[in-house]
Parts: sequence; C-alpha cells; structure tokens
Amino acid sequence: MGWARLKADIPAGVTTAAVVIPQAMAYATIAGLPVQVGLYTSIVPLLVYALVGTSRPLSVTTTSTIAALTAVAVASAAPENTADAMKAVTTVAVLTGAFLLAAGAFKLGFIADFISLPVLAGFKAGTGLLIISGQLGKVLGIDQSGDNFFQKTWSAITHLPDAQGRTVLLAALTLALLVAIKLWAPRAFPGALVAVALGIVLSSLLDLDEKGVAVVGPVPAGLPGLELPDLGLVEVLLPAAAGIALMSFVEAIAAARAFVQPGDKALNADRELFGLGAANVGSGLTQGLPAGGGLSQTAVNDAAGARTQLAGAVTAVVALLTVLFLTGLFEELPQASLGAVVIVAAAGLVDVDAIRSLGRIRGSALVIASATVFGVLLLGVLDGVLIGVVLSMLGLVWGLNRPEIMVLEQPQGDELVARIEAPVYFANVGNVHARLLELVDSAPVKPRTLVVDLVAIPDADVTTLLRVPALERDLSARDISLRFENAGPRLLELAQRTPGLADRCERELLEHRQREGEAEPERRQ
Repeated sequence: MGWARLKADIPAGVTTAAVVIPQAMAYATIAGLPVQVGLYTSIVPLLVYALVGTSRPLSVTTTSTIAALTAVAVASAAPENTADAMKAVTTVAVLTGAFLLAAGAFKLGFIADFISLPVLAGFKAGTGLLIISGQLGKVLGIDQSGDNFFQKTWSAITHLPDAQGRTVLLAALTLALLVAIKLWAPRAFPGALVAVALGIVLSSLLDLDEKGVAVVGPVPAGLPGLELPDLGLVEVLLPAAAGIALMSFVEAIAAARAFVQPGDKALNADRELFGLGAANVGSGLTQGLPAGGGLSQTAVNDAAGARTQLAGAVTAVVALLTVLFLTGLFEELPQASLGAVVIVAAAGLVDVDAIRSLGRIRGSALVIASATVFGVLLLGVLDGVLIGVVLSMLGLVWGLNRPEIMVLEQPQGDELVARIEAPVYFANVGNVHARLLELVDSAPVKPRTLVVDLVAIPDADVTTLLRVPALERDLSARDISLRFENAGPRLLELAQRTPGLADRCERELLEHRQREGEAEPERRQ
C-alpha cells in the first residue's frame, strides 16, 4: 500500500510543481518582491504542511489573494527599499504564523465560518480585479501609479500612448496561449509553465531585453538564508498579519473541503491552524511570503492523483532543485509573461456567475458581495473584507431582531396559538412583544387566551424574562390571558428565579419532570 501511494504521489508532486513554481514567482511580483521570494515560498511551507496538515491534496505555498494582502502590508512598512521590504515580508509572515498557531492553541477553527459565502465571493472578485489592474503596467510596458483599482486603471489608460509595442504583443500572445490551454487542454499542459518557457525562449532568441522589453534579470541561486523578523515593524504589521492569517485559513479550508473524496480522513480545523501557522513561520524565517492553500494548485495536485501529503513534499523538492540549479533559466523571463500569468490566475477569482447565483437565492447576498467588491476596489483588501463582514453581521442581527411568529391555530373561540420561530433575547424582545399584540388585535375572532409555543426557545436572558409581566399586563387590558407551552427545563428553571414568574411556572416544571420520569424507563428498555 505504501509503495502504491508513493508511485501516485511522486508524479503528482512533480506535476503540481510545474504549476506552483511559475505561479509563485508571479505572485511574488504582486507583492513587489523579487521572483526568488516566490521560489522560497514553494519549499518550506510545503514541507512543514506535509508533516502537520490533515488535507490530502492541499498545496500550501502562496496565493494571489495572500500576495495582494502582503503587498499592502509591505507597502505600509517599507514603501521603497527592497532590503526593508524583505524584512517586512519576513515579519508579516512570522506574525501571520503566530496568529494561526495561537488560534490553533485556543481551538478557534470555527472562525472560518464567520466569513460568509457572499463576503468570500465578493472578496475574491474584488481582489482579482485589483490584481489585474496592478499588472497593466507590466503587460503594457509603461509606468503605473495609484493605490486603488480606479487610480491604477486610470493611470494605465492615460499612459496608453507610451505603451511598448513588443511588450504588448508578447503579453497578448501569452494571454491568448494561457486562455487557450485553460479552455481546451487544462490537464494536458501546465499553462503557467508553458507561458514562462515560451517567454524565456522568445526573449533569448529575439534579444527582447535589448529591444526595450523588461525582463526579470539575475535570480540568486542557492538556499535562502535565515531571516529574523524586525521587532520594530511588529506594531505596524500586526493588523495586516491578522487579516492575512484569517484569509490564509479561510482559503485553505475552502480549498481542502472542495476536494474531499470518499475515504479521506476528516479535516481537523484546529490542526489545520497549527499546520498553516508552522508553514508561515517557516516561510518567513526563510525569506518567503505568507503561505496558504491555493485552490488552483490544490486542484492540480488532486487531479494529478495525490494520495497523501507526501505529494506536497515532492513539489517542495522540485522547487528546491530549481533554486539550487535552475535559477539562471529565469534571467531572460519577460515581466510581460509573468504579468500575463498573474492576470489569468486573478481572472479566475472574478466569478460573476457565483455572485449572481447567490443573489438569486437571496437579494441581501448580492448586496453584501457587491459591497465587498467595491470596498476592495476603492479602499483596499482588508477594508473591503471588513465592510463585507460588518454587513453580514448587521444582516444577521436584522433578521434576529425580527423573528417570525407563526400562528398555529386560528382562533375559533377561546385560544390563539402562536409559535416564535427564533430565539428571543434583549434586542428583539420588544419586537416580539409588539408582534404578539398585533396578532391578537388583528385576529378575526378575539381570543380569550394567547398561547405562546416556546419549543424554539431553549434559553432566555434577564431582559426577556422580566418583559413577560409587561406582556401579561398589556394582554390583561384587552381581557386576554397568557399561557406558555413547550417550555424546556432550562427556561422553566430560569423563570422560577424571576420575580412574577415563579408561581406560574411551578406547575409546568413539575409536569416536565414527571414526563421525563415516565420517559426514562422507556429509554432504558
């Protein structure tokens, strides 16, 4: 069995390396860092995750979204100097790892569920567009300025007359090739590798560097040195690291869940936090970008037949050999080719159909996703995500504050029976109170008793409990009595300790205990 897995994992890891290595190099340029930083990110994170992670196919290097977040962080801490930028990326990667490790220690794996699907869809679409706008300068051969999507795009438009013809032609050819491979032969050819190889060949044969086409230039060979974080940058980078940690975990969990197959071991979210945290710390200490599980490389790894995490380790070995012996091949790589690779990868994040489908299910989902997109485009990645999360939480609170109350029986004489379909708490008890009065006032036949079914309310806070006498008074003024049904034991015990409710719940609590006592022998049988 071990040999069978090995025979599957080795070719899967090599195949995935053909996608991971050129993509990681391209993603490093998103963050404004040398391409070798992307190569370094393809070594240690994969090795660490292979030892600690729980997902069979998850490929942990870096992603376009993490690179975009890193770009914001690096720009805030080291806007000009490359050496300072390397210090910044090391610091933010280690901080990201520390956040993830701490979250794992406190078993906070559930936090991924706070990023709703509309926010995630909007975040990806907005980030994809932001990344594409930032690559326009490379594919056009022009200088580009601006901080947000609109400024970058306008800068590219205003400099169009200065576009370098050979650069534009090469970028267009590369884009067409990548799109063709993606449409017609996605599994037969690793598009990013083919694009990079073609760019190198054309650059070398046609001396494009001498004709004004920007190239990568010398890429240092050898293993990365140990780089320690700069403690002076911790305060500046702490918020960005928290955001990157959250998105790294969310993306990784989403990618891992997307490729779960029958027979796979169950994902352990808390252990995933440890795996990603250790991978990020290792990446930072070896001059790499913050790491995460990318959907595209994970899809390749799964399709190539990865049986265990060993496939990721094989990918890391291939990246290591590349760093040691093959960096000279990339000196003639045109920046336009890398820009085209990034654009195609980022375009995959802009899933308009997914946003529309969410909107068809519920209009508020479309609003949240759209607001997240525009927040990312205008204010940046972190602020855009925060807007989406806040809107999601406000939508949740809005719904909770207006719980549905279902009339179970129309009053045919004495009773109106109503069931509250959501928990009642301090913020919505006033709305529930008013809604119950509306029901009795609008009933076709005035009831003598309002019966409230509490089956959906297992617990209540102090404000809710103390509001009951006020409801009774309002009903009494209408010559209507109040009765509760299906109250659980916890609710009855709380009511016993509440002034004005103790007497009325004594009988209900006794009856509940009697029912439990009668049911116990049946359960034992």
